[in-house]
Amino acid sequence: MLALPDIGLIVMTTVICTAAVTLLTGPALHANRRGPVASQFAIVVAGAVTSIVSSILAVMVEMFISTHDLTVLVWVIAISTVISLATTWLTISRAVRRSVGRLSASARHLAAGAVLEPAEPGWREFNDLHARLADTSVQLAQARAEVEKLDAARRQFFAWISHDLRTPLAGIRAMTEAIDDGFAPDPADYVRTIRARVDTVTGMVDDLFALSTLQSGTLHLQRELVPLLDIVSDAVVDVRAAASARGIRVVHCDVAGHMLWADPRELTRAIGNLLANGVRHAPEHSDILVTAHHRDDDHLIISVLDHGPGVASEDLGHIFEGFQLSITLPATPAV
Repeated sequence: MLALPDIGLIVMTTVICTAAVTLLTGPALHANRRGPVASQFAIVVAGAVTSIVSSILAVMVEMFISTHDLTVLVWVIAISTVISLATTWLTISRAVRRSVGRLSASARHLAAGAVLEPAEPGWREFNDLHARLADTSVQLAQARAEVEKLDAARRQFFAWISHDLRTPLAGIRAMTEAIDDGFAPDPADYVRTIRARVDTVTGMVDDLFALSTLQSGTLHLQRELVPLLDIVSDAVVDVRAAASARGIRVVHCDVAGHMLWADPRELTRAIGNLLANGVRHAPEHSDILVTAHHRDDDHLIISVLDHGPGVASEDLGHIFEGFQLSITLPATPAV
């Protein structure tokens, strides 16, 4: 049975040896902070083994064991330490090299735009990191697809704009040249047509500005209390000429008597767009019906019904994507 002083001496010797080895291990880790992960693990394991070995040897010396026994103990500890450190180094370095290699390959694939498949490169921390990289690759792929989709819509949109602007501008140029060269049989009629086409281009520019404010989120609605009948009447006036040209009659039902908080300009634009689509696609000599009714939660439902073919089922998911500006040009007088 060891006496308390002997136990205290053993504890003090162990603490001193462990502290000395720790003081040496800390600077070694700091000096190797940019080295491989496996070397960091090796330094930690070597420090732990060294502290144990040095503590055991110091205590054995203090116990005054024989030289023979001490020599045997030193050889046993030395051989065991070397084999253990070598095995630990090979095992850890191989595992770290394999895990880091797989993560590096995944990072290269991610940089190349590939979607990473779920995998377990090694230790749990590396597996969690690979899982986050896989999730990131999916999100990046979705973002790239959305950017490509938006870029294609942007190119198509600008192609439509250039086409729709080029048509009225070419007509205006032709009519102004005819007037300037004296070939216009009725200059006053040409001027009226030019003015109509300028109004058409102005409307297109206004629509483009409204579209830009909607896409950028800078559209501010100026709501006020307005009668629905006035809104519908203004929208009908805007499409009356086109509707008359095709023999289409725009009627309304249950619209009068409704008051609502809305931006009159934007609401008129929205209803006008629906009416313009109806006039464009409804059969000739048909009716377009505008109705309104209250929903239970105090919302007002406004409907525009026509006899057109409607939206094809395969196009329903693309209703709110990029669209083509469609304009109706006044007839060009014959030169």
